[in-house]
Amino acid sequence: MIRTILISILALAVIGTGYWGYKEHQEKNAILINAENNYQRAFHDLNFHMDALEDKIGATLAMNSGQQLSPALAEVWRLTSEAHNDVGQLPLALLPFNKTEEFLSKIGEFSYRIAIRDLKKDPLSDKEYQTLESLHQHANEIKNELRKVQSLVLKENLRWMDVELALATNEEPKDNTIIDGFKTVSKSVEGYSEVNWGPEMTKISELEDNKYKTLSGKEISKQEAKKKALEFLNLKTDSKVVVEENGKGSPYEAYRVSINEPDSNSNIYMELTKKGGHPVWILQEREVGESKISLYKATQKAQQFLKKHAMDEMELTQSDQYDNTGVFTYVKMQDGVRIYPQSVTIKVALDNGDIIGYEGMNYLIGEKERKIDKPALSQQEAEKKMNPKLKIMETHQGIIVNDLGEEAHCYEFLATLNNQTYRIFINADTGIEEKVNKLDDINAAVNGL
Repeated sequence: MIRTILISILALAVIGTGYWGYKEHQEKNAILINAENNYQRAFHDLNFHMDALEDKIGATLAMNSGQQLSPALAEVWRLTSEAHNDVGQLPLALLPFNKTEEFLSKIGEFSYRIAIRDLKKDPLSDKEYQTLESLHQHANEIKNELRKVQSLVLKENLRWMDVELALATNEEPKDNTIIDGFKTVSKSVEGYSEVNWGPEMTKISELEDNKYKTLSGKEISKQEAKKKALEFLNLKTDSKVVVEENGKGSPYEAYRVSINEPDSNSNIYMELTKKGGHPVWILQEREVGESKISLYKATQKAQQFLKKHAMDEMELTQSDQYDNTGVFTYVKMQDGVRIYPQSVTIKVALDNGDIIGYEGMNYLIGEKERKIDKPALSQQEAEKKMNPKLKIMETHQGIIVNDLGEEAHCYEFLATLNNQTYRIFINADTGIEEKVNKLDDINAAVNGL
């Protein structure tokens, strides 16, 4: 009797185990099938968007009207974004496909900057037309290479999951047609360096390369960096300090300073530029206790920090609270105008008001002589350029960097619509709506401080 019961129990256990294994196998297969379907969809979408991109670039070559050209180039920009999104959904992280992604990114940037330009005043130049011709040719080559891969994938019923598995395990897949195809695409893109992207893209590249060269002062040594760090942080000279140069590949030369601060039993990290010894960022590593001071009181602590270090006249433009810390953004003021390219961010602990974070690179590289002219438009004229449904709460003037990478003098309006708060920048000379930013409730409340 006992033997029969034991056999029955064992049989049920075997059946249960088998059923569990079967269900587990089914679920695993369902996940794999779903992943494969997503990869296949993304790949075929990529081919579709590359076809459409090549067609649209070709169509722009036949256009002569700015009225038609602007929306056409905006569509080119949209299609490159779609193609980027498709690539991001494929298991290509370990493949050398970055050149193709970079090329798509440059097409998008080039087309966007022309699309938002006033083509009546500044029409397409001969060089830009030649660039479009070159982009059309290269887009056609990429499209054709991708079509070859697509044809083989469909013909031989290739699986993307095999590609992902091969890349994850560093093993050769049974059929590496997909990998080889994408390598061919990327290799062909490497020859596109001769594309002349025009003066606007060149200017952006030059600005990016030169922005750190504007730093003032002479080069400092490691010992000088240590001294400057302790002075800036108002720390005792007996604090344990380690100074190291930042690694290769950084866009600017700097010293990384690590300080063990015995009084607060915390570590403080800081970076100073080698040229001039300017503080770039500060981070105090410690656990922040329960909030004991208000956000308003924390802004006063941040303002005292700015005043102590003889910064220019600064104005609070954004405030956030994360757990027990306040994070505040200040911008430079000049002649009553906010200089947004010169901003600093300060992080304050709400348990005791300590400054536990600082970021000032924008302030450093944005420093230059600015002549602020009187606006061509009055404030009332600028208001008429906005959505009439908006309720204006505050008005300022500010210098911002627009989508063309140029500084623009604007009227800045803080306005509400449907219980949402927005910061809107209207060009003070042209009336163009340069930027619209949505603010959260905390920012909207504190901006009026």
